Order: sequence, then structure tokens, then C-alpha cells
Amino acid sequence: MIDLRLAVAASFACVLAAGCASAPPETPAAPNPFESAIVAFEQSDAAQPPTRCATLFVGSSSIRFWSSLAQDFPERRVINRGFGGSTISDVNHFFSRVAAPYSPREIVFYAGENDLNAGKSPEAVFADFKTFMDLKKKALGDTPVWFISAKPSKLRLAQLPAQTRLNDMVAELARTRKDLAYIDVVNVMMTPEGAPKDIFVADDLHMTPAGYALWTPVVKAALEAGQEGKARGC
Repeated sequence: MIDLRLAVAASFACVLAAGCASAPPETPAAPNPFESAIVAFEQSDAAQPPTRCATLFVGSSSIRFWSSLAQDFPERRVINRGFGGSTISDVNHFFSRVAAPYSPREIVFYAGENDLNAGKSPEAVFADFKTFMDLKKKALGDTPVWFISAKPSKLRLAQLPAQTRLNDMVAELARTRKDLAYIDVVNVMMTPEGAPKDIFVADDLHMTPAGYALWTPVVKAALEAGQEGKARGC
């Protein structure tokens, strides 16, 4: 009996040893492609901390390349936290680093266009935006959000029906919430013939200063109209 127990124990030890020996090493997770951009924001904040209750512009490259924000909105303190190529889920992933720390007075949001271009359905993109609103509500309460509509560009004109579907869903959501408003920039970007105006750089996707000159009065009017929702302490 003693020999049998020893044999079983030895066999069990061999199985464990073999299992340990054959286990593949863990592959380190790939770094997030936007991590360096977020770190750059944090380094900028460390060097010059932004004030609370500013107007936060956050989202993808249409925000990132809005280099004239401070000049276009001189009556507001503005923070630009756009990172190019990002989707709504990327903004959600970095919410605690690109939105929550600033305790903004209001948030101007532009993302969703890249999501649709990557093949997501308007419904899935809308669900991601509702997640953003949930994150905002938990961290920042009733701080108002303005959603700038997905923009019609020459490069992605075939996606206009999907963009319209997404825009319509966000506009409908805005009618039910006191902390969300929808800003339509589609009309000012289109010619009477239904084509995008000549306001794009060579890639037919990103806007020239003329494009932002169209956006500015529309966004400014929306911000001045205000919302029922208010940020805490602002």
C-alpha cells in the first residue's frame, strides 16, 4: 500500500510539473495607440494646471485640429482634448484622464465618425455615446454636454445615411435629457445641391480654417443658449 501511494503521489507531481513546464509565458498587452497623446495632455497639465469650470472640447481629430479654439471663443476658457483617430469608445476608455479631472463647466463633444468608418453600426455607436453620458453623469453630475453632429466630408460621403441615423438618435436622446444638447453642423457644411462645401484639406476629410469658421457661430449660439443641466460649483 505504501508503495502504491508513493507511486500515485509521484505521478501527480509529474503532471503538475509538466503542466507548469508547458504553460506558455504571458504576452504583455499591446500599449493603447493613444497612450502617448494622453500622457502629453497630462504632462501639459502638470506644467500648467488648467482652471476648473472651463469649456472642455473633447473627441477625435475634428477637435484636435481646431487650433483656433481660444480665438474663436474668447469669452470662454477652453481646453482642447481631441486626439486624432479616436472613437467614442476610446474617449470612454480615457474618460478619467481627458474629461473628469477638469471639472468643466460644459463639454463640447465630437466623435462617432471614425466609429462608423470602422464598420460599427449607428446603433452600436449610439450605445457607446450613452456610455459616455453615463460616465459623465457619475463623475460630473449634470454638467451639460453638447454633441456636434457627425460631419459630411467628401471622403466619407457614402456614409452620410449612417451618420444621419446616428445624429437622429442623439438628437432624440437630447430631447429627453436636461444635460445634453445636439448641434447640427451638417446644414452649414453642405451646398444647396447637397454636396459638401469646399472646406477640406487635401485628404478630403479634415477641415480647413474655413470649415471651422462655419462651425464656430453654430457652436457658439448653442453654448449661449445654455441648458437646464448645470455643472457643480460653476
